[in-house]
Amino acid sequence: MKIIVEKTYERMCRMAANILSAQIILKADSVLGLATGSTPCGIYKQLIDWYNKGDVDFSKVRTVNLDEYVGLAPEHDQSYRYYMDQNLFDHVNIDKANTHVPNGLAKDAQAECLRYDKLIQSLGGTDVQLLGIGLNGHIGFNEPSDVFDTGTHCVDLTESTIEANSRFFEREEDVPRQAITMGIKTIMQAKKIVLAINGEKKREIAKNALYGPVTPLCPASVLQLHPDVTVVLDEAAAGLLG
Repeated sequence: MKIIVEKTYERMCRMAANILSAQIILKADSVLGLATGSTPCGIYKQLIDWYNKGDVDFSKVRTVNLDEYVGLAPEHDQSYRYYMDQNLFDHVNIDKANTHVPNGLAKDAQAECLRYDKLIQSLGGTDVQLLGIGLNGHIGFNEPSDVFDTGTHCVDLTESTIEANSRFFEREEDVPRQAITMGIKTIMQAKKIVLAINGEKKREIAKNALYGPVTPLCPASVLQLHPDVTVVLDEAAAGLLG
């Protein structure tokens, strides 16, 4: 595990974006695993800037997103498909047919989970998986539990995650209670993983995930077992790392 501490959020985003852009330059048809939430926004903004300058070409890139809310249509302004369009896809020369997000409206969630894992396998697996981390250690929507979930699956969101996401909705009761998410096995099968962590609120969980015991009670701790993980933090998040 390689740990990089940058002074500011902006510099952290630049470093993470550099890893993703280098992957695209080395392999034009790379499969990128992408994340949503507040942390990746600056990373995508940096990638758009480099695209506009002609430094990176997305025309052959394929993407698979970590997760999607159950019950939200792609055009819903809080769906993760909408997020990706607004924050990256609509601003670069990527073929939308090559961008993949779980179908939150699937009538059979279990069948959708199986389809999504088969899709990732058909693409040859994920070359680089971008991750953020929740305050409770979740990655994707893999919440703390007694076991590490395996493949893509449907999860009931915890109250802490619902509360954290409620700021994006008019009312807390509007926040979906379930999501389809890549499982730990699916995430760990990525050839390379980039974990971005920012903000003082993430200090304690960053320490637990990176240096604590590997346990499903802190899902991100499993990344300690991956052979190629780069963790990029700003100084605010790295305050307890020593």
